[in-house]
Amino acid sequence: MPPFQGACAHDHDCESHDCSSSWSLYKHIDTQKVRCLNEAVEGSCRTVFKPWHQRLEASSSTQLDSQEDDPELLLHVPFNGAVKLTGITVIGGGDGTSPAKLKVYANRDDLDFSAVADVPAVQEWELLENFDGQIEYPTHAAKFNGVHSIDLYFPSNFGADHSTITFIGFRGEFSERRREAVEAVYETRAMAADHKVPDDMQGAGWNVGM
Repeated sequence: MPPFQGACAHDHDCESHDCSSSWSLYKHIDTQKVRCLNEAVEGSCRTVFKPWHQRLEASSSTQLDSQEDDPELLLHVPFNGAVKLTGITVIGGGDGTSPAKLKVYANRDDLDFSAVADVPAVQEWELLENFDGQIEYPTHAAKFNGVHSIDLYFPSNFGADHSTITFIGFRGEFSERRREAVEAVYETRAMAADHKVPDDMQGAGWNVGM
């Protein structure tokens, strides 16, 4: 039985059973553009996205903490292409600092703490304290298809005066990069323009488009 409605625990040892390929979307995060409201150390939000085998490697320099006396955190996470998100896992800190709730929004670039109070989340979960990453929160995959960015809102924790997150993992499928696709279109058009046959050579044995 799942430990909580909307969550599931892996029924195997994640060390002996390689889970890394399932949680590989971190490679497609545009990490330099990840941002977070109310983080205690600017830029620390980027450190929690890492390979599966490093999920338990936590230190004060590789974790995300909220400001003291304010447990809220709001992360904006852009991808460098389109993804279909099928699962999320969150590892938090001890002593009540783990997030207790998560609301997720897709393809938004305008959210702040005021906005999330009025904008319905695509999906939300009551979280469990999850210190090894083996608790997964499955998404309604149809609602997370063609996602270019997501916002993760953690409004509360388990009673501490601040929140701590050491790892966030995304499971799903990745599509080709948007930027590469656009560049390919422009490159094709440029090549076609460069190979245009002058008017005075039309009909002289030139094969337009070669």
